Amino acid sequence: MNRYLPLRMALMAVVLLTLLAALWAGLARLGWALPLLPPTLAAAHGPLMVSGFLGTLIGLERAVALGRRWCYAGPLLSGLGALALVVGLPGPAGPLLMTLGSLALVLVSGVIVRRLPALYTVTMGLGALLWLAGNGLWLAGRPVIQVVYWWGGFLVLTIVGERLELSRVTRPGGLAQMAFGLSVGLFVAGLLLSLALDASGMLLASAGLVALALWLGRYDVARRTVRRPGLARYVAANLLLGYAWLAASGVLGILLYGGVVTGFLYDAWLHTLFLGFVFGMIFAHALIILPAVAGLAIPFHPVFYGPPLLLHLGLLARVAGDLASWWPGRQWGGLLNAVAILWFLLQMVMMAVRGWLHGRAHETKEVLAAWNER
Repeated sequence: MNRYLPLRMALMAVVLLTLLAALWAGLARLGWALPLLPPTLAAAHGPLMVSGFLGTLIGLERAVALGRRWCYAGPLLSGLGALALVVGLPGPAGPLLMTLGSLALVLVSGVIVRRLPALYTVTMGLGALLWLAGNGLWLAGRPVIQVVYWWGGFLVLTIVGERLELSRVTRPGGLAQMAFGLSVGLFVAGLLLSLALDASGMLLASAGLVALALWLGRYDVARRTVRRPGLARYVAANLLLGYAWLAASGVLGILLYGGVVTGFLYDAWLHTLFLGFVFGMIFAHALIILPAVAGLAIPFHPVFYGPPLLLHLGLLARVAGDLASWWPGRQWGGLLNAVAILWFLLQMVMMAVRGWLHGRAHETKEVLAAWNER
């Protein structure tokens, strides 16, 4: 048994609790009549989803990859920060703990870059820096509406860095890698410019999102693996749909900061990025990452196509409601998104139990066969 497995399982429990709390808060923000305990939970929806759920999960994945005890400090700190927000702890405890957690991820990323200096490790390390910068701005009192761009950059660069690593199968040449670097540079430059000139900076960053989506659509290995059966096709289909949402988010960002600034359009931009792209990537990678992190075998079954389909249909309804300024479309689309995520979690648990029972049955057969041979 891995000596860190109990810690991993405890952190996974915190990750799950944080996700459930974030979903609950998100539905309350959409106007669904849900009790909020504490009352501050609704305002914590964004920080819980990004820094609590995703930040802790990514930190845990990095800690498992390096296998060093100190690497678990990051997800532990961000997880504690998430719990502070869930229970409504007053003061800066939650933001401070999450900021320290992101600082730990920067240190872990520095170790990874030193061990393996490459464009994809540098990209993921830059993503960790964006998370630290965003959390630092949040801790300093900046409103979430300004911080969320930096949080989005953390997730975008983490994901595209991982996909760049896997694109080695398609062997993108020097020009392709230069195009990738320029797209990342365009996005980061936009974020930096937004500190002084919000609209101009976000226009630039949104153009960077479109450029990254086009690069992924052209060079990602998913273009090939989508033709394969089973898990490979499932992963590739989710990836390609996610890239389409990333491009849509970039286009919406250009419209949003080109002068058409409305709450509905902002909601569409935000959720095409965080739901369409980020959760599309989660649905794609969860069946691969979770077994490595939690030590659980999750066999693939075509039933896993159900939650992504519902997620994307719900997001289409939400975006349509946003663009038409139609609140019920936005509200019901958000509910379908939450149901899709919960459905996916339930399926993961059911298939993990099925895999465990199948493994135990196989072990029992081997024991009986060995006994009979005696």
